[in-house]
Amino acid sequence: MRIGQGYDVHRLVEGRALILGGVNIPWEKGLLGHSDADVLTHALMDALLGAAALGDIGKLFPDSDPAYAGADSLELLRSVTALLEKNGYGIVNVDVTVVAQRPKLAPYREEMRRRLAEAMGLERGRVSVKATTEEGLGFTGSGQGISAMAVALLDEK
Repeated sequence: MRIGQGYDVHRLVEGRALILGGVNIPWEKGLLGHSDADVLTHALMDALLGAAALGDIGKLFPDSDPAYAGADSLELLRSVTALLEKNGYGIVNVDVTVVAQRPKLAPYREEMRRRLAEAMGLERGRVSVKATTEEGLGFTGSGQGISAMAVALLDEK
């Protein structure tokens, strides 16, 4: 068994879509980034890659590579899953927490779980997605950005 953790943060800006866990969430701002800036999926990929000691998403999908401009993070997650399998690892379960003051994410949580599970080829019961606020404190509490933390458990096949 191998455990990895991941963390990511992106700034909120006007004129971008807000995509979390592969779900487009209607809101007045979105996350700034080279790809779709899906902070939840990015933290998850880093947790998976970390558990397998295979680097991080910056190494695999550098923001200096135009091929990843606007990339769908669920497609990148599928690539990470395939890389894990190629290296003899299977995903046991994952747990992700999104930190955002707004918008409220509870109505989208089950759809996020479904899309992430599908991208990793897992049962939905192996994917946990939670959301919390920071009670108005810090950059997430003031609405400047959104962060996410993830933990992943792998087994060696």
